[in-house]
Amino acid sequence: MKRRQEKPPEPDMAPDASDQLAINTVRILAVDMVERAQSGHPGMPLGAAPMLFVLFRHIMRHNPRNPSWLNRDRFVLSAGHASAMLYAMLHLSGYDLTMEDLQQFRQLGSRTPGHPEYGLTPGVETTTGPLGQGIATAVGMAISERHAAAILNRGEIELIDHYTYVICSDGDMMEGIGSEAASLAAHLQLGKLICLYDSNGISIEGPTSLAFTEDTSSRYRAYGWHVQEVEDGNDTKAIHDAVMLAREESRRPSFIRVRTHIGYGSPNRQDTAKAHGEPLGKEETALLKAAFGFPPEARFHVAPEVREHFRPVREQGEVLEATWNSMFGHYALRFPEIAQSLRDRLEGRLPEEWEDALPSFTPPQERATRQASQACLEAMAETIPFLIGGSADLGSSCGTFLKGAASFTAENPGGATIHFGVREHSMGAILNGIALSGILRPYGATFLIFSDYMKPAIRLSALMRLPVVFIFTHDSIGLGEDGPTHQPVEQLAMLRAMPNLTIIRPADANETKAAWALALGLKGPVALVLTRQKLPVLDRENDSCMEEVAKGGYILSDWSGAPAPEDAAIIIATGSEVHISLQAKVMLEKEGIAARVVSMPSRELFLLQPEAWQHRVLPPRVTTRVVVEAASPFGWDRFSGPSGCIIAIDRFGASGPGGAVMEALGFTASHIAETVRELRKNKT
Repeated sequence: MKRRQEKPPEPDMAPDASDQLAINTVRILAVDMVERAQSGHPGMPLGAAPMLFVLFRHIMRHNPRNPSWLNRDRFVLSAGHASAMLYAMLHLSGYDLTMEDLQQFRQLGSRTPGHPEYGLTPGVETTTGPLGQGIATAVGMAISERHAAAILNRGEIELIDHYTYVICSDGDMMEGIGSEAASLAAHLQLGKLICLYDSNGISIEGPTSLAFTEDTSSRYRAYGWHVQEVEDGNDTKAIHDAVMLAREESRRPSFIRVRTHIGYGSPNRQDTAKAHGEPLGKEETALLKAAFGFPPEARFHVAPEVREHFRPVREQGEVLEATWNSMFGHYALRFPEIAQSLRDRLEGRLPEEWEDALPSFTPPQERATRQASQACLEAMAETIPFLIGGSADLGSSCGTFLKGAASFTAENPGGATIHFGVREHSMGAILNGIALSGILRPYGATFLIFSDYMKPAIRLSALMRLPVVFIFTHDSIGLGEDGPTHQPVEQLAMLRAMPNLTIIRPADANETKAAWALALGLKGPVALVLTRQKLPVLDRENDSCMEEVAKGGYILSDWSGAPAPEDAAIIIATGSEVHISLQAKVMLEKEGIAARVVSMPSRELFLLQPEAWQHRVLPPRVTTRVVVEAASPFGWDRFSGPSGCIIAIDRFGASGPGGAVMEALGFTASHIAETVRELRKNKT
């Protein structure tokens, strides 16, 4: 049996007319796409097409017939604005992307959008466009490969053995997230990560020298990357040799600076900002085509010999996957339990009765929900394979230091606890890359206030509907003495405004347990919002917390009798404000005021429920409603209604003991009860 999957034969990379015609076809297709759409970025495709061609045609192991083959090499176009180049290459390589798709570039409903979108275009590994996100996501992919190889490969059977390739732009080099990710990649010695830097010296405003004069090669050397430079971006042999040398470097990620010309071949646009983000125009396009030997009047032209030149990509891809499938068959015979576990993970199945391993919480315990989350994570780490994650240097605070869990390091890639360092933004993108691997299930933690740093990565996670769990602790002014710089106010509103993201803010340890059970079954990312301070474990009349949290909002404590009296009140609360709402209900009942307490850990899930459930929990006829949440009131008016009131925060917090800050800003049972009384008084 081969130690590794079969590789394509090494090509003769001497100057080749067929290669050159294929490269120029990619260039012209990209220009035609932009010209037809009258929108897009022709400059980078004209300059960077040779390096993309070398990867797809001569180096990468991929199967266009099956873009989701598990052990394929991954390619990330971090400079997503050059999407036309990628679409042209995918089409010619044999992916399920037709010429009609290319002709619909940037049109509504097409499979060739303005920037690459994961899940929409076959062969696109991740959504890119916000610069820097791509290379950081690729670091996550490389981490996933390294960890999966460590836990799955056995002896001579290297089941997981693939590379992650990236093409970056000058803009990617400028963005801070790229620096965060590059630093971590070198520290973790991710030798199968190879980045080609399209160094063309032009950005939208003009020469990059206006704002960017650093020596990027020296910077990456300082990080600890293996660095090479290719002086001529049209020298396919030099590009090929540099990539192959990078593949031999096992302990350092590789950075290849390729000097290119934006708008290459365009007589009047080459090396100018005008080539970056607008169509070349009819006359310039005709001149460009003539310069490359293409009929100036032809549109979307692909010569038969070019299609023939790409045929080996498909043939070799099918052989590579078939060889790997045979390897997996032998693997499954020798290691049936591990193989089945991998199949289950790839098909989205969790181990049977895994929820039974979750801890139990009973009154009169008091436990911060971050502590309850840690207890759940420790239980899940024992029962759920492929779970991996960590924090941005806040493991002890966020509850991601798990007992007995080994750290993921360069020396021990089989460890499942990742130390991201103080790199929140790149942590979010890296989690996305890990999720995109299809094998591992990632989570990452920091304080809720620092979700501000992560928003672009969270947004892409939501756009791609990735199964990432974002753990945000220290969730309110209740965290106390660290003061307003660390006390979140507007962050929940920000996260709730994001489509496809489910936010769960549990009221106690049992709701936290239910939130974790729910998070692993939902499609798309989940934000768990947890307290620093201890909360009482709530005394429930039944044990239906799991089902109730899944509905987003439920009746935690009801008024006596049914139906509700006309002057009854509903108190709606989340997280740490639920228990003081229960105290307020007791006060009101002593005065003969009927009150219901609704715990609403997830507004998103509640609004997905049938109207009958929503009306059962919040009967329209009961208009005396008080919403209580120690955060911005934004969005709560749809629940409080026009006759209700929202106890929230419209200012920054203050430094002091958590309980004192909460009391000073009105988060007490007595204030809630008084608000209910005032509402009732105003209605009479």
